[in-house]
Amino acid sequence: MDVLREFFQLASNQSNLLMEAFWQHVEMSVVSLLIAVFIAVPLGVFLAVRQKGAEPVIGSTAVLQTIPSLALLGFLIPFVGIGTLPAIIALSAYALMPILRNTYTGIKGVDRALVEAAEAMGMSRARTLWRIQVPLAMPTIMAGIRTAMVLIVGTATLAALVGAGGLGDLIMTGLNRSNNYYILLGAIPAALLALLIDGILRAAEKKTTGSSLKPMIFVITAALLIVTLPYGVQQAMPEEETEEIIIGGKLGAEPEIIISMYQHLIEDQTDIQVELEAQLGTTDIVFQALQNGDLDGYLEFTGTAITELLGEEPVSNDEDEAFEQAREGMLRTYDLVFLEAMDYQNTYALAVTEAFQEETGAETIGDLTAYEDDITAAFTFEFYDRNDGYPAIQETYNLAFDDVQTMDAGLRSGALVSEDVQVIDAYSTDSYMREYNLAVMEDTENVFPPFNGAPLFRADVLDDHPEIEDVLNQLGGRITEEDMIDMNYAVDVDDEAASDVAEEYLREAGLLTSSDE
Repeated sequence: MDVLREFFQLASNQSNLLMEAFWQHVEMSVVSLLIAVFIAVPLGVFLAVRQKGAEPVIGSTAVLQTIPSLALLGFLIPFVGIGTLPAIIALSAYALMPILRNTYTGIKGVDRALVEAAEAMGMSRARTLWRIQVPLAMPTIMAGIRTAMVLIVGTATLAALVGAGGLGDLIMTGLNRSNNYYILLGAIPAALLALLIDGILRAAEKKTTGSSLKPMIFVITAALLIVTLPYGVQQAMPEEETEEIIIGGKLGAEPEIIISMYQHLIEDQTDIQVELEAQLGTTDIVFQALQNGDLDGYLEFTGTAITELLGEEPVSNDEDEAFEQAREGMLRTYDLVFLEAMDYQNTYALAVTEAFQEETGAETIGDLTAYEDDITAAFTFEFYDRNDGYPAIQETYNLAFDDVQTMDAGLRSGALVSEDVQVIDAYSTDSYMREYNLAVMEDTENVFPPFNGAPLFRADVLDDHPEIEDVLNQLGGRITEEDMIDMNYAVDVDDEAASDVAEEYLREAGLLTSSDE
């Protein structure tokens, strides 16, 4: 009962966020389905009539379904950017195969004797197709549409990783915080939505038995109304003309807190409005969005810029020298500008439980070599592959764990505490370091370069809005590691809003000029 009470309390507290995410999910799903229907149904009819080339075309749509959804979303970013567009393209592509195959099969499955009888009565080929074959095939076509819709609703949860919103936002929040209630808050409405739409389409499918196209026309009309009504309301509302910039953030509480500080400072001290795209994904996705112009700036770390984005070796483990290397390299290579860095470092670390450390006596990364055959490690996908991550550990310490599992960042700390794994990659300021009393293995060889966070903006944005530089540079040299852990803990564990936590810090630091309302 306590579990249910906590879940419903969260749903009540986050009701506005839930409704917004639910409606985004509905719109995204319905638009994707409509696009797939308008492509696949006519194409399926054409292939059934012409017959030539049907299997290769249908087979190509099946190949699309073998591509992992996250890979397809990432592939689309350089071409169409972030947001709902790549999500809708990917979801529409996944929905093509069941609709196309069922349309083709339905048309081909109509009794040939009925077709011949219609033609014998003088009906043209086209009239026979639309008055006899398509209506009789409609139950099969609708079954394909139902399958496609359920597929779309489920896959759409991943669209949150490219800034498309939807119920996936809540699920990703839950994964990042190891909070099952948030995961359920996103997953349960997604499942109910799939069941609801499937029920509506099932009813329409039953109505199509016989010879009527009206149920399908009704479903399409209703879908069009769902997706166009909000836009009509939006157009009817007057909008103020204001300058706006878009600032993004990677997954996790910390990036969202820091970019919320950027938003508060810029809107407080300038006339510029800031739109935030938080929880976008890994470094690759966010950086690509910045280069494409979908973002104007985001929070980046000096160590990541040097080793991953520039592909260079750190010239020094001194914070100031590392910052200069990152700043000069990003400007020279990408025409991107690093503003002043904050005080804290969110550097990589290898973490273990205190019980493991007491049992083995291992205190440094090098000490783990004695246990490498007995240890199961859990690393994020990014850490496992990046130059300053696990490969650097292997090379510097001659350390290769016998079993390495890659998993989502929000899951690895739970796996460590449950003793499914013995060591994880961690960030020094993350809340779970305090929540679970984890121990950091000392990096005696200084494998991990300095990771000071700083705003990274496109040079053209700062040319157009030079006032941003002075505003954000107020954070330079501020925010200690203890400050950041406190703020991450407030968001991840105490479930405070990142924007509120950011504003509280800025007010206590005296950086906001407006009065507290």
